[in-house]
Amino acid sequence: MKPRLISAAEQLFAARGIDAVSLREINRASGARNAIAVQYHFEDRAGVVRAVMEKHRPDIEARRHAMLDQYEAEAAPDLRSLAAALVRPLAAKLADLDGGPEYLQIHAELINRPRPAVETTAAAPDSHDSIQRWRSLVQPLLGEDAVRLHRRFTAMRLAAGELGRRASTAPHTDDRLFVSHLIDLVTAVLAAPISDETLRLADDRDSVRSSHVSGRR
Repeated sequence: MKPRLISAAEQLFAARGIDAVSLREINRASGARNAIAVQYHFEDRAGVVRAVMEKHRPDIEARRHAMLDQYEAEAAPDLRSLAAALVRPLAAKLADLDGGPEYLQIHAELINRPRPAVETTAAAPDSHDSIQRWRSLVQPLLGEDAVRLHRRFTAMRLAAGELGRRASTAPHTDDRLFVSHLIDLVTAVLAAPISDETLRLADDRDSVRSSHVSGRR
């Protein structure tokens, strides 16, 4: 029953957005006879979203860790290799017939929200989290100002958004060109120089924040 509920939720969330789908609709789409099957298995909408994310997470984590293992074994700092380690594990979901494209659309919606819609992982840092490992490996290749301006998160949002858009029109005959070009774009985001104007505005912002913090003490 749980796999059917998750599959129904994937399709509805991807088609209409998380907030527009009721638990009753998920129940009905899954063919569940019990009117409270969703609540029984997942408690609420957040529980359903977590279940969808956790269904796909192990495969993505394994793929990314394998790529990062290879990157560390080669000991040759290379932003494009790290960009590929961000993009390719997610891009593999384009060909996953068991909800992969739907997952990518849901993931894109979640990562582009101003505030997390749901805690999909434990609150404490997870040493097995491939994204945290990726962030740690990318940081030494970025300047201090690029880190301060959240360049890594910008790259993550770009990858998620473009893959979600691609997934919305899946399946495609061949995704190789799309994926390679997206890796190029993510690499460019990570490596792009920061203008004097941006640095000045960032300094002004940080100065205002610092003064506000000092004023509250």
